[in-house]
Amino acid sequence: MAKAKLVPVLVTTEFKGVFFGYAVAGEEGPERLRIENARLVVYWTADVRGVFGLAANGPTSGCRIGPKVPAITLFKITSVTEVSGEAAQKFEDAPWSR
Repeated sequence: MAKAKLVPVLVTTEFKGVFFGYAVAGEEGPERLRIENARLVVYWTADVRGVFGLAANGPTSGCRIGPKVPAITLFKITSVTEVSGEAAQKFEDAPWSR
């Protein structure tokens, strides 16, 4: 059995949550989505230029990205944005400013 392809994504929810993680390609849905190796985006700085900036370029040193959890199921999805490889690596580095 072939292993499902995981795609790095940034997910926003109706509850104003912003999450980074890896979703199974093609399984996006408006009601719920499971992502693996998930991190909460607690705060991002103005230099990031919003959610699309996070997806395109990743977090900067002033951002606050929470610790990784094995998986989370998110509900009431408002957007699923594919994350660039460069941005995904920055999320993996998990910056948290002091």
